[in-house]
Amino acid sequence: MSETRFVAEHVCLTTTKPFEEVAIALTRQLGRFDPEVVRLAIATGDRQKAIAHVDSMAGPSGLMLFGASDHGSLLNLVDRPRKAIQYIIGNPAIAIQMTQHDLRAGLYAPLRVLLYENDGGENGASQTCFEYDKPSSLFGQFGNDQITPTAAQLDQKLEALAAAAMG
Repeated sequence: MSETRFVAEHVCLTTTKPFEEVAIALTRQLGRFDPEVVRLAIATGDRQKAIAHVDSMAGPSGLMLFGASDHGSLLNLVDRPRKAIQYIIGNPAIAIQMTQHDLRAGLYAPLRVLLYENDGGENGASQTCFEYDKPSSLFGQFGNDQITPTAAQLDQKLEALAAAAMG
């Protein structure tokens, strides 16, 4: 067994826009991952065409939604419902650019984003919060110069996604 430590840069953005409005804007920026499309694309045997098919599932952000978990509704179990959704997002074509150089990058691909409503920020007003760990810091732990540019590209994509959803 081996253990390593690394520092992850965490981003927390806030807006006074309503949670629902930000959630809708966020999902409009994401395509939808469909594993059947991937299976069919790989079955063609044409690698370039397969990657193009996979990439075509991406939304305007260049990313796609793999899944979402409504963490807020789970709090109904303790009589404290909240608005909080964890989104699993990424792009397999981008992930391949990293995992082909270090398979451990698959631990962080796809990425996770948490969107939630904060009960009361400054002045007691509720805020919608968009949080994630910067991909460059997550993937940076591997110290692979072939992964670093792609991870930095993902930083930019998440920053743009947040701006589009919250702007």
